[in-house]
Amino acid sequence: MKRLNSFLEDQDTPDDSLINLTPLIDVVFVVLIMFILIAPLVELDRIELASRNQENALKAPRVESNAAVKIQVFDNNTIWVNNRLVKENTLGKILHTLYIQNPQTIPQLYHDKKAHFGTYQTVKNALETSGYEQMDVILNPD
Repeated sequence: MKRLNSFLEDQDTPDDSLINLTPLIDVVFVVLIMFILIAPLVELDRIELASRNQENALKAPRVESNAAVKIQVFDNNTIWVNNRLVKENTLGKILHTLYIQNPQTIPQLYHDKKAHFGTYQTVKNALETSGYEQMDVILNPD
């Protein structure tokens, strides 16, 4: 009987039920360190929104119908530059030519709310590669 009790006591030892969490904790710390190092390198596009107070409203850009660079994106995702239909593959060349002619101008983008966001991104990328540092986005309140 004594022998049977000692055998049963050996079976109940909790040594086999312990889980080693050290590798899991190491992986979590490595991922955390990666996020800490990479987060400042991520660039986000930010658009400043106008506030409702009057002094900022006076500083808002004026919408000029005769701007030097006027880009329109319609609901069918066609792109027009200065009232001329432009294909996506020639957009960068045309904008670069306009930038060389008048580098001080700020392009105005009229983007239809039914047009795809990808079309906006294409126009924005083309403006950046052409040399422009700013653009005005004009939305209709329709």
